[in-house]
Amino acid sequence: MIIPALAVSIWLIVYAILGLFVLAILFVFLSFLQVWLKAASSDAPVSMFTLFAMRFLRRLPYSLIVDARIMSRKAGIDISINQIETQYMAGGEIIQTVQALINAKKAGIILEWDKACAIDLATKGTSKSVMEAVHTSINPKVIDCPASSSGRTTIDGVAKDGIQVKARARVTVRSNLDHYVGNALEETIIARVGEGIVTTIGSAESYKFVLENPDRISKNVLERGLDVGTAFEILSIDIADVDVGENIGAKLQEAQAIANKNMAQAQAEIRRAAAVALEQEMKARVQEMQAKVIEAEAEVPLALAESLRSGKMGFMDYYRLQNIQSDTAMRESISKPEEQGHQES
Repeated sequence: MIIPALAVSIWLIVYAILGLFVLAILFVFLSFLQVWLKAASSDAPVSMFTLFAMRFLRRLPYSLIVDARIMSRKAGIDISINQIETQYMAGGEIIQTVQALINAKKAGIILEWDKACAIDLATKGTSKSVMEAVHTSINPKVIDCPASSSGRTTIDGVAKDGIQVKARARVTVRSNLDHYVGNALEETIIARVGEGIVTTIGSAESYKFVLENPDRISKNVLERGLDVGTAFEILSIDIADVDVGENIGAKLQEAQAIANKNMAQAQAEIRRAAAVALEQEMKARVQEMQAKVIEAEAEVPLALAESLRSGKMGFMDYYRLQNIQSDTAMRESISKPEEQGHQES
């Protein structure tokens, strides 16, 4: 009795496993059947084999892919399951890409599936998207120049008369979908417009001309073709504000005058120092000459003594020399008071 009971238990377990297996297959089949019926009823048929291949062979979210195909078919855009699968496996946002195609078609903009996929993949990981590209193409976007994130409120230029002019512009652009991939974005537009504004102000003869004709800035900047090589087409450049800044020319002239003055003072100081040095040199040479005179005077008594010893000079000659010196000293002492009297008068 034990063996038949054990056999019955084993068969019950087997039946339970088979039942669970059948239920799992039935559940999967019903889920596939639901997606298949939804696609078929939406005029976007997908074969059951394709659904099984997407789920078990390629490990793809078949329901999401089918939803993307249904969206495109409902909008009258024919995109195959294989194209949608390829875009998903490449890392693209298939629902967003399909929506961008639908929006472009509704707005009368020609946008191919491959181009939309390229834009979607190119903007992945950035703040941009294929939906934003299409929206900007439909509804033009206004870009402030300078950008608020730059921390500046105006673009400053200096006219030829030296007066600073401050300007602020608003650039209206729309996406150029044919050149959106691989081209420059808003930052390049802002930089080019800023450069054009500074150049236009700098070429003006007077700041008054800029204030009187702010539209000349827009015309000159637009004529430069600033949207070449960018993902946008510039529709208009509007000068929102123009104001007068500082007198940069006067400040530069003042700074140049101060620099010239400092240079002249430095050169004068160099000449003064050279003159002082020459004066000291002359004083030293005078002292040197005086020392030589004193040295020569000290040799006179020695020469006299040598002359007396050698007999070249007699004692009478020596006495006469002494008398002459005394005479000379007396005359000098007599003449000095008279010279002082003349100086006082």
